[in-house]
Amino acid sequence: MRGLRRRYFTLTGGLGLSALFLVVSCGGGSSQSTGGASGSGTAAGGTRAGAGESAGGRSGSAGGTANGALGGGPTAGAGAPSSAGSGAGGSGNPASAGTSSNAGASSGGAALGGAGGPSASGGAASGNGGSSFAGSGGGAGANGGSGPDTSCAASTLKSGDENLSLDVGGTSRTYVLHVPASYGGSARVPLVLDFHGLGGSGAQEQSSSGYQQIADKEGFLIAFPNGIDNAWNIGPCCTNSRDVDDLGFAKAMVTAISTAGCVDAKRVYATGFSMGGGMAQYLACNAADVFAAVTPASFDLLVPDEEPCMPSRPISVLAFRGTADTVVPFDGGMGSSGRVTFLGAQGSFARWAGIDGCMEPTTSDGDCTYYEQCDAGVEIGLCVKQGGMHAPGDPNVGWTFLNKFTLP
Repeated sequence: MRGLRRRYFTLTGGLGLSALFLVVSCGGGSSQSTGGASGSGTAAGGTRAGAGESAGGRSGSAGGTANGALGGGPTAGAGAPSSAGSGAGGSGNPASAGTSSNAGASSGGAALGGAGGPSASGGAASGNGGSSFAGSGGGAGANGGSGPDTSCAASTLKSGDENLSLDVGGTSRTYVLHVPASYGGSARVPLVLDFHGLGGSGAQEQSSSGYQQIADKEGFLIAFPNGIDNAWNIGPCCTNSRDVDDLGFAKAMVTAISTAGCVDAKRVYATGFSMGGGMAQYLACNAADVFAAVTPASFDLLVPDEEPCMPSRPISVLAFRGTADTVVPFDGGMGSSGRVTFLGAQGSFARWAGIDGCMEPTTSDGDCTYYEQCDAGVEIGLCVKQGGMHAPGDPNVGWTFLNKFTLP
């Protein structure tokens, strides 16, 4: 199950970093609703099909009065059209497919479920039609048809890279957005924000982190933000002004990209290297309502009085660290800049476990150790490279971890 986790990050030693968190330049859903199995009928036959969540649509109401086993009867109940698409419902003879572009099946049946119409929340590739999610009396269907996803018809994103900007509190902020060639604009996909290290840029992170290659393979959107002063404001560090609103910037990027593209709002993630990893940790502490999980590399949480961390919900975090890191000391303490105090890799790991209510036992997989028994089904992980220097994490292990989690 964790095969990919065993491929921890490739480390580059002797980076010659004289400042804290210098970036390395070496290398790098549709929300489909399947039709329910069957609608439940009353013993003597359903009197009305409830709100159906069928193969083709969501929240459509199918009407019809009938008697008989499985909601069947001599009279077919007509399925009520719904702008969101309604599923096969009612009862009676084998159902016909929905005839309106916005309607569900015109009649339900015990033998065959009708095909639901296009749905604002996306049709399923396959599933049983004629089912009722919350009501009763729907005929048991089989082999229901599917409707196309029309929820992201207005997507304007084109494949490739685009340099974009937006206004955050009167300040122009910029980022690189990469759209994979496989992106079609109609199916909802995850979004990853990948933050650069101190002194770096979005373009440098794009070429070195390795996440873009995974985005091209997996089909998710990825953005590479540019920090003011080539840094991120996470409290006591590290932009020249403490007024830089990087939390607002991150949220604004998610909103802007989601408006222009087809983003699964429950699958937005953050990652980053060095101080970019610090930004990912900062978002976990302060924007757990937006980000489902984060994977910081070469950066730990700061001591509580420098970085309060009270996320609005339990959130999954997987950190990558090297024991020989002298820029962000593995054992914690004052960083080389003299501006922040780190908890250390193990201290940060323990603090996240406490925040998320994690309990023993932990599990190990190669270089990585995980708390898997945490509140709300989240996980906390730490991947440690013995003798490893200040380096990015393994994007394959990172994406495998991120991809497991969604917002509640």
